[in-house]
Amino acid sequence: MQKNLMQLYKRALDEREVWLPRWKDAMRYTIPTDDTESATLFDATAADAVDNLAASMYSLLTPPESLWINLVRESDLSPDADVATAMLRAHLNDSNFYTTVHQCYLDLVVLGTACLFMAENPIGADSAFSFTAIPMKDIAILPGAVFHTTSLPACDLMEKYPNFVFPSNMRDSIKNNPQTPIRLVQSLIGKDFTAWVDVGGDIENNIVARGTFETNPYIIFRWSLVSGELYGRGPVLRALPDIKTANKVVELVLKNATIAVSGIWQADDDGVINLSNINLTPGAIIPKAVGSSGLTPLTSGSNFDVSQIVLRDLRDRIRHTLLADRLGLLSDKEMTATEILARNSDMVRILGATYGRLLHEFIRPLCERGLQILSRRGLIDPISLHSDAELKYIAPIAQMAREEMSI
Repeated sequence: MQKNLMQLYKRALDEREVWLPRWKDAMRYTIPTDDTESATLFDATAADAVDNLAASMYSLLTPPESLWINLVRESDLSPDADVATAMLRAHLNDSNFYTTVHQCYLDLVVLGTACLFMAENPIGADSAFSFTAIPMKDIAILPGAVFHTTSLPACDLMEKYPNFVFPSNMRDSIKNNPQTPIRLVQSLIGKDFTAWVDVGGDIENNIVARGTFETNPYIIFRWSLVSGELYGRGPVLRALPDIKTANKVVELVLKNATIAVSGIWQADDDGVINLSNINLTPGAIIPKAVGSSGLTPLTSGSNFDVSQIVLRDLRDRIRHTLLADRLGLLSDKEMTATEILARNSDMVRILGATYGRLLHEFIRPLCERGLQILSRRGLIDPISLHSDAELKYIAPIAQMAREEMSI
C-alpha cells in the first residue's frame, strides 16, 4: 500500500510540474514575490486589474454582511434547518474565513486554481473553524487525491506529532539544531489521511500520522477547466502574452526616455577633451580644442510614438480579459432600473460558468464540511446536503442569476 502511495505522490508531482513555470510567470507579472521580480516589473496594468477582479469576486460571492447560505428541508423540519443555517453563519463570521478567502481569490484569478484548508479549532475557541490559504506550489492533485507538501522546523514537527521518532541518520543533526527544516507530506486519498516525513522513497518507516476525514478539509476550486486537465485556467493565464508584451513595451519606452533626457554624445579624440571628467549638468563648461567640434549630440533614430498606440491596445485587452472594464463599480453615476438589470445580465453572462463551478467546487464543500463539524460537536442535528437538505445560495451573483432567469 505504501508503494502505491509513493507512486501516486510521484504521479501527482509529475502532473503539476508542467504548471509550475506558468504559475511562476503569472505571479511575476501580477503579484511578484521578491525584490528581483519587482525590479523587472514595468507595467502595473495587470496587477491593478487582478486586485479589482479579486475584490469583485469577494463582493459577488462572499459578502460578510449578508446571510449567503440557507438550508431548506421538509416543512416539519424547517426549524432545524434554520438553526443549522444560523449556527453555520455564526461560526463562519467568528472565524478567519472572510480574511483568508480573499487570498484564495487572488490565486484563483492569477493561477486559475486555489486551495482553502478548513481545519477544526479546539473546543472553547470563538469559532469551530480555522482557515488557511495554501499556496498552489505546495499542492499536488489527482482525481480523488490531494498531496500537501510543506516545510517546518523539526521542533514544531515534534510538538505536533510527539509520538514520531526521527530516523537514526537525522537524530544527531536535529538534536544539535532543533530548527532543522523538515519536509512533511500530507496526503488525503478518498477519506484516508497519511502524513510522512519525506526523506526519499521510504514512507513506511517515516509515517507521522494516519487517520480518516469524514469530509475533505482541502477545498480546491478552479476558475475554468480544459477537458483532460486537472488544474484550472484563470484570466491571467489567458492574458499572459499581452501582459508580457506590455511590460516589455514599457521597459523599452523608459529606456528611450532615458536617452531623450540624457542624450547620446560624440566627441573628437583630439587629446584635449577628457571624457572621464565630463559632467553633463546645467551650466557646465566643457573645454575643447580650437577648431574642433568638441562635444556634439548624436541624434537618435528611434521614434517611439507608435509605442503609445501599441501599449494602449495591449492595456485595453488586458483589462478586458481580466474583466476590469466589465466588472467595475456598479454605479459611477446614477443608473436607472433598466440599466441595473442590463448590468446584472452582463455579469451573469460573463461569470455564469465560473459561478456554477465555484458553487459546486467551493461553496458546497465548504458548507458540507462546516455542517459535519458542527453536527459532530453536537451543536446541530446531522444534516446531509445530499439527501435531506438543499443548499440555497443568496449571494449577489446568485440573486442576479435568478433575476435574469425570471425576465
